Amino acid sequence: MNGLLFTEFMEMVEATWSFDMVDTLIDRSQVDSGGIYTAVGSYPQEEMVALINALAEETQLPIDQIERTFGQYLFSRFVREYPQYFTDIRDSFQFLARIDEILRTLFRKHFPDSEPPTILVEQSPGRLSLSNFSAHAFIHLAHGLIEGCISHFGGKEVLQRETAPDLTSAKARFVITRSA
Repeated sequence: MNGLLFTEFMEMVEATWSFDMVDTLIDRSQVDSGGIYTAVGSYPQEEMVALINALAEETQLPIDQIERTFGQYLFSRFVREYPQYFTDIRDSFQFLARIDEILRTLFRKHFPDSEPPTILVEQSPGRLSLSNFSAHAFIHLAHGLIEGCISHFGGKEVLQRETAPDLTSAKARFVITRSA
């Protein structure tokens, strides 16, 4: 997994809880890296799972809630770090319709050795569907990212995560509909 996710996770933990909590997670999870991450590094997915599990144990919060909160945090960081992707974007539909292109551009530029998730976007009037084909199954994190996007643009859409028999190769499908 890309090191940027690890550095952002640690920053979220420090900002939300404390620096002491960061130390506690590193000690509790016993990750091979010793909790030393760089944004340009690459680390095993198991380390992120261990850190999230340790945070869940320490805070008594459900893992899915932690992942969704992290996704929302990541979206807010994305807005601050990459404002150029929000120029002339008026709503979450318009932004999310371009998400696969945006991710591929970012990964090529900043993380050329990383494989971005593939997002299949299907759009119809009042409805946008995002199917996530990622090597990393952080479905709740993706859910939180989309929630963060909807919130950023005013929260006028409704988000549902679908489970369907035809999702055999997709990790998840998120359906966003415009509220009346």
